[in-house]
Amino acid sequence: MKKDIGAFLRRVGSMSFARMGGNIDAIHQETGVSKSFIRLDMLHCALRYGMGYLDYRVFGFAENRDPANRRTYMTMNHNTCLSRKLNDRAAIAEFIDKGKFNQKFRDFIGRDFLILPPENGASALKAFCRGKEAVFAKVTTSFGGQGLEKIQLDAVSDYEALYDRLLSEKKTLVEDALLQNEAMASLCPQSVNTLRMVTVFYGGQAHYVYGLVRMGNGKNAVDNISAGGLYALLNDDGTLSPKAFCDKKSAYYEAHPASGVRFGSFSVPYFAQAKALCLRAAAMEPKVGYVGWDVAITKDGPVLIEGNHLPGYDMCQNHGLNGSRTGILPKFEAIVGTGFFG
Repeated sequence: MKKDIGAFLRRVGSMSFARMGGNIDAIHQETGVSKSFIRLDMLHCALRYGMGYLDYRVFGFAENRDPANRRTYMTMNHNTCLSRKLNDRAAIAEFIDKGKFNQKFRDFIGRDFLILPPENGASALKAFCRGKEAVFAKVTTSFGGQGLEKIQLDAVSDYEALYDRLLSEKKTLVEDALLQNEAMASLCPQSVNTLRMVTVFYGGQAHYVYGLVRMGNGKNAVDNISAGGLYALLNDDGTLSPKAFCDKKSAYYEAHPASGVRFGSFSVPYFAQAKALCLRAAAMEPKVGYVGWDVAITKDGPVLIEGNHLPGYDMCQNHGLNGSRTGILPKFEAIVGTGFFG
């Protein structure tokens, strides 16, 4: 009980009460449930389940009040516990740094890359870019698509200047541009639309737990949720949930707002191969046992983009997408045991 109260007090201390109030107003508008009930129930859920007010809204708890159902939801505390127990601190360095990740999982990424600064400076960069239409430059420790730049090479005449600029902006990983599968491109042609596939390596075996598909909004070249992208749940047969969600607009869509592709009738190509790829990658580094793999589907099949040692837990439990009133915690407990989380 002391542990629960301590976690509750830390959560209260980190709350933005203005944002909490905004969420209460939004939930009231969406559900008609009284604000006073929502406020008290949010605090109850923070103490009882270790749940924040943002999760309360995403999980639909204003209307999903059955304690048995609520206990099936994975929270931030569960997520942190999994990462802390299964992911070795030293080993996750190769996941945090995108350059180190590419080096370790070279056989899984399906593209050539160059880490700056190379031995021959700008001349090596020019040689790497020769014959290519475009490359991507990345800050190796960034996340959420921050620092990502697509460079159209027909506009580059001075590789010395490009090289100096990339170094000054800490964009020290340069990669081939991926040619994604036509079906995946149809979701949103402006971005590479990726799968997030979560695995757990436990008891000497790699397990696939769940997946999402993320796509751009038609305005940006990235599919990241923080950049206004959408996400849909990935069913066990490779089809998508009937709706996708956009965090930035707090809105659900049955069809992509830019491309018009309907989500419920979409099947991800090479889905079985993508799962198998992630399971092989998970078995390659058992010291990092809880990973969210970002996967692109190219014309020839799936490739890894990167691995995340602290995957999100909220998107896969979005009440407007999964069509149920239960969370994903039982899937993890089936792998690690009910006593794993303490």
